[in-house]
Amino acid sequence: MTDQAPAIDQLLKNLDHAMLADRPRLRRQLLELRKKPDEEKLAQWVTRMQASCAQVTARRASLPLIRYDDSLPIAAKRDEIKAALLKHQVLIIAGETGSGKTTQLPKICLEIGRGQYGLIGHTQPRRIAARSVASRVAEELATPLGALVGYQVRFEDQSDSNTLIKLMTDGILLAETQNDRYLERYDTIIVDEAHERSLNIDFLLGYLKTLLPRRPDLKVIITSATIDLERFSKHFDDAPIVEVSGRTFPVDTWYRPLTLEQDEEGNRVEDDLTVDQAILATLDEIAAYERSERRSPGDVLVFLPGEREIRDAADMLRKAQLKHTEILPLYARLSPAEQQRIFQSHPGRRVVLATNVAETSLTVPGIRYVIDSGTARISRYSYRAKVQRLPIEAISQASANQRKGRCGRVEPGICIRLYSEEDFIGRPEFTDPEILRTNLAAVILQMLHLRLGEITDFPFIEPPDGKAISDGFNLLQELSAVDRNSQLTPLGRQLARLPVDPRMGRMLLEAAKLGSLQEVLIVASAMSIQDPRERPPERQQAADQAHAQWKDVDSDFAGLVNLWRGFEEQRQALTASPLRNWCRKNFLNYLRLREWRDSHRQLSLICRDMQLSLNKEPADFAKLHKAVLSGLLSQIGQKTEDGDYLGARQRRFWIHPSSGIGKKRPQWLMAAELVETTKLYARMVAKIDADWIEPLAGHLIKKNHFEPHWEKKRGQVVAFEQITLFGLIVVGRRPVHYGPIDPVVSRELFIREGLVRGEIQSRAQCLTANQQLLEQLDELEAKARRRDILADEETLYAFYDARLPAEIHQTATFDSWYKVNSQKDPQLLIMREEDVLARDASEVTAAHYPDTLHLGDLALALSYHFEPNHPRDGVTLRVPAPLLPALPAERLEWLVPGVIEAKCIALVRNLPKALRKNFVPVPDFVRAALQRIEFAQGSLPQALGRELLRMTGARVSDEAWAEAAQQVESHLKMNLEVVDGQGKFLGEGRDLAELTARFAEASQAALAVPQTAKSQQPVEAKGFAAVAEKTQQKIAGLSMTVYPALVEENATVKEGRFSTAAEAEFQHRRALQRLLMQQLAEPAKFLRGKLPGLTELGLMYRELGRIDALVEDILLASLDTCVLDGEANLPRDGAGLAALAERKRGSWTEHAERLARLTLDVLKLWHGLQKRFKGKIDLAQAVALNDIKQQLSNLVYPGFVRETPALWLKELPRLLKAIELRLEKLPSQVQKDRVWSGELGGLWAQYQNRLNKHAQEGKRDPQLTLYRWWLEEYRVSLFAQQLGTKVPISDKRLSKQWSLVEA
Repeated sequence: MTDQAPAIDQLLKNLDHAMLADRPRLRRQLLELRKKPDEEKLAQWVTRMQASCAQVTARRASLPLIRYDDSLPIAAKRDEIKAALLKHQVLIIAGETGSGKTTQLPKICLEIGRGQYGLIGHTQPRRIAARSVASRVAEELATPLGALVGYQVRFEDQSDSNTLIKLMTDGILLAETQNDRYLERYDTIIVDEAHERSLNIDFLLGYLKTLLPRRPDLKVIITSATIDLERFSKHFDDAPIVEVSGRTFPVDTWYRPLTLEQDEEGNRVEDDLTVDQAILATLDEIAAYERSERRSPGDVLVFLPGEREIRDAADMLRKAQLKHTEILPLYARLSPAEQQRIFQSHPGRRVVLATNVAETSLTVPGIRYVIDSGTARISRYSYRAKVQRLPIEAISQASANQRKGRCGRVEPGICIRLYSEEDFIGRPEFTDPEILRTNLAAVILQMLHLRLGEITDFPFIEPPDGKAISDGFNLLQELSAVDRNSQLTPLGRQLARLPVDPRMGRMLLEAAKLGSLQEVLIVASAMSIQDPRERPPERQQAADQAHAQWKDVDSDFAGLVNLWRGFEEQRQALTASPLRNWCRKNFLNYLRLREWRDSHRQLSLICRDMQLSLNKEPADFAKLHKAVLSGLLSQIGQKTEDGDYLGARQRRFWIHPSSGIGKKRPQWLMAAELVETTKLYARMVAKIDADWIEPLAGHLIKKNHFEPHWEKKRGQVVAFEQITLFGLIVVGRRPVHYGPIDPVVSRELFIREGLVRGEIQSRAQCLTANQQLLEQLDELEAKARRRDILADEETLYAFYDARLPAEIHQTATFDSWYKVNSQKDPQLLIMREEDVLARDASEVTAAHYPDTLHLGDLALALSYHFEPNHPRDGVTLRVPAPLLPALPAERLEWLVPGVIEAKCIALVRNLPKALRKNFVPVPDFVRAALQRIEFAQGSLPQALGRELLRMTGARVSDEAWAEAAQQVESHLKMNLEVVDGQGKFLGEGRDLAELTARFAEASQAALAVPQTAKSQQPVEAKGFAAVAEKTQQKIAGLSMTVYPALVEENATVKEGRFSTAAEAEFQHRRALQRLLMQQLAEPAKFLRGKLPGLTELGLMYRELGRIDALVEDILLASLDTCVLDGEANLPRDGAGLAALAERKRGSWTEHAERLARLTLDVLKLWHGLQKRFKGKIDLAQAVALNDIKQQLSNLVYPGFVRETPALWLKELPRLLKAIELRLEKLPSQVQKDRVWSGELGGLWAQYQNRLNKHAQEGKRDPQLTLYRWWLEEYRVSLFAQQLGTKVPISDKRLSKQWSLVEA
């Protein structure tokens, strides 16, 4: 042991000869061997150590010959840089483009021995720069690219274990920190173009600051344009700065502001110019300057803020048709071929219109003039609105100077600024670094993953403010990457391993779970590159048409998947050259598609390493979009009435015009990004289902509950749940069980609604017993119409509240609790009368408030309800529909003995004051009257009136009583509950006549003969069974008297039943006419062809109907007069009818022919009158003519022969002649005629109303029929007295006849 210790100490000292990357592992193994010596392991260790040292030796030996280009400005500072590097750990080198710093620094590092124990890492902000610088350095060192000089960019690694200098993007170096925390593979790191201050550069500089104390052997070189050097120096503890000049010529600055000019008095001399006009004016000024200086035209670089401005300026300049001038746009999204055009030689002047891409990234050769508009689109993240904005802003002084430096490279230059010098001086010195303008979620995620401590303690050059940090954490929390304590979750650890935006990473992880990883890989990789679809300004329509084949009407994400699959199909089928042609034809950028494939491959490999399962079957729309939605929860929107969308935190945004969804605006959508340009636009959008949001956003949603209420069916207290996500209502009103949310309120509602009010479906014995007790007491209250017998709800609530455990708030738990506890205590929760009775109710007796109303043999059920304004308030009588016509209205007026006093008081109080004052005090008079009145005898108002007349001598007219009865409150009128034959509720009301009419059909249906095979068959004339005159039928549990009769239905006869004898008689007679026709078929056949005047009858009747129908009516009506007329009792069986027919058939032909001739006479007269109405009509006679037309339509109509009673059919010719006479007299007595027409119209309306009422009630009143024909006689007496009337007639006799008509 003691011998080995010094040896191990010696070996530890020798570790300095090994590769830097191997040292920590070798040191760790050696320290373990010191604790536990093991000869075999030591030998293995020595072998590894020797291999590492041999690698160092080989790297030293491979150093190439280093040559410098002395024309480069940096060559002069070479020794100063070497000295500073040997002396300091960090060095800052400042120099403009062209100083040679980028290519020469790695060689200087090699010269002082760096790169032997580890790599010289050299970072560039862009991939293109990393590749081009690597090839340039390799060329200068005369070694092949990928050997001693390598490069690594996304998707491509051209370096190996022997590489000394490795160029890469700053993102690649940051990614390496995940596996090589202390960057031990490197002995030198050069961070180039640090002045760009991208997020990666700022994070890298902060990370290196924390790393330097742990890696004293590491050298760091920061290179920058001459911008804000002191800040870099201070960040690295006053690191030395070496300034290297660029190859520059003097540059003049002209200020040409757009603002108007004014004279001394403040009047306008010049109007404001637009930027485009200013560029044109400046180009003219440059041309004039060149002419004056006798110089050839030089190239101009114009800086503009964005692509649209470039296109507008290019259009304007092309329209200006400047001589020998080529206009070239230059922006990042241009194809490489278009960008390459700026490097090609050309005659004449070239005007390059560029965005700030030409400030630092790209050097445009041969520029003599720079025109600076002074603005740029600068990406800014709004923490408040949570959107990335691209506003056009005034650029900083540093940016303006960078733009100025773009000329003066090859000869003296001029920079023309389209703003004033005061404006320039007033601008901020530097552009805000990206870290102050972006979302920090990705940075925070990496810091948490690398365990770099608190973000606020991290040494950023410019620390972001607290709002930006908390916003980054909020996004990570939205993605479930950190918990509420800002600690990384397992999902967050997985996210950190994915080298994509955290939102994309979240989508991939969700996709693996849902089975849509294949599709989401396509989407995520597409979103990490520039869109491969090109839309050249001059061919936008053609490009849109070509791209339409991949569009998806509901989703831009699905459109990307379609595009990918379309390209993959072509890639498999075509070789390289046709594939490029296909891309060109379809306006697709081939290089970006390749980049997409590379990105896809890299993500696929990472997913495979993380063991995320790839779906074999294509995912459906829902699976793909749910996965995408998981990363875009704060970027959803709901359509508003204005056509835009309301997003999270009340942001309003529009779908970007480039979207495939276009005009088809879905109700809900998600957007890959929200970018503010002229408006806030959602780019890359898809329709989503609102139901997807809640399961994915469970940790973000807010729940609000309102309107808790008891639901009997569920047996629970239910509240409506409103779910919001970032202020958006995802679920508006969803019923949820409120018990677990608020047990106290739920229990109270359960007791009040479920137990006290009985709204519960439970078999608990106590509830049934309590319900019965309460119903008995409730009935007492309804009869007494007072709410002071039963205790109030609070008493009942207190009863249950005192006995129920606190945790019971739903039916299920109540039932199980009651089941267990009622076995111990059978009286549990059962109420006694003393628990619920407020007072004694001895005044409510069965005599005063009976449960049935007796009508003859029938006993109809009565019920009582006490609830003012309720439809059933008061006394309700349950009546089967067929009984309505037989119900005596007078009996209903009396209600029941217990209510009669209140009704009589109300009736008297409703009388006019002049009458009412005779009966004051009303209650006393009414009580005295009721003592002498026999209950339910006759009409109530008349009985009451008689007694009051006897007591006071004051008479009350029937009209006054009728008006008083109208005003009586509804609970003092009998409520009729109408039921059908089975006792099923049909309707209710307090107007008997209205109910009788309303339920006439139901009444008939209830009376229908029970349906059997026999009852369905028509009744035959030969030998039909006897039809009883009346019978008992069970309807709604009551035995009722009904009247059977034969009924004619569509020329066949069946048996029917009716509630009144009159209706039964009428229907039976008509049916017998039909049966007689069947029985006398032979003579009927003969008569049909032999009736007199058939042809003429047909012609006359043509306007009313077919001759067949008229002949049929004549035969049926003549059968009635010939056979049935004069019979005291109509036959009710087949034998009786046959005997009667046989006895009277002989005179049928004579009857029929007589009736045919009469009908022809009537029709001739009718036809003559019809002609009178043709032609012009005198308006003065219009009233009379209308009256005549109506009268005619009621005398002669289809079927009139059979419908008109035989007695009056004979009179029709006279009545029609009376009309003729009236028409002749009309011109001379228009005024008189008009008065009579009015009178007759009123009488006819009165008749028609009563007829309709009778029809609905099943009444057939001969007095009403007589009245109807007396009306016709009255017309004759008015208009054609000379014809005479059948009976003496006057308005008084008419009125007297009307009084005989049934009500």
